[in-house]
Amino acid sequence: MTLTMLALFLPACFALNVAPGPNNVLAFANASRLDFWTAFAGGMGRMLPFALMIALVGLGLGAILAASTAAFTAVKYLGAAYLAYVGWRMWRAPKPETDITAAGSSVSTLIRRDFLIAIGNPKAIAIFTAFFPQFTDLSQPLAPQYVTLGALFLGLEVLAVALYAGLGAGMKGFLTPIRLYRLNRGVGGFLIFSGLTMALSERP
Repeated sequence: MTLTMLALFLPACFALNVAPGPNNVLAFANASRLDFWTAFAGGMGRMLPFALMIALVGLGLGAILAASTAAFTAVKYLGAAYLAYVGWRMWRAPKPETDITAAGSSVSTLIRRDFLIAIGNPKAIAIFTAFFPQFTDLSQPLAPQYVTLGALFLGLEVLAVALYAGLGAGMKGFLTPIRLYRLNRGVGGFLIFSGLTMALSERP
């Protein structure tokens, strides 16, 4: 892998990392109602699923899974159902006169939620399968290249979590209880919409 390839990979990869998908939006919402470090720690729940998906792609299994209609469909519907469930829970969160930050706010709960959202999205494997090979040199051993690309992707993902958590924490002064309640419902609606979109989407 050449330095030119890496120079092309980094901005393209970071664009994928900072796209406002369900995990990033959730990190923003968690920080806006809790704090930066709690939301940041919760956002680390996606790292293991992404690392596993990158490993699958590197081993050649990602292409097999991406080509399997039954496997893709099963994971897609499970992921869509979980997204809708999380969205519904956020939509139904208590109003400001009660404590909207009390339920489901432990770091372990946030990590588990982020993990399940990430691992329930089969399109991540499809993205890795289509994206990573464009930056590899087939004349060189592939394993070290995937390790490098995977490590860079995960490092940029950490930056994306920090960015969204920082934005959410920075808006805490602006977010009055009623605005926070509306944000919670807005994020919940977004997650429900994302789940429906995932369920209805065609294969990439």
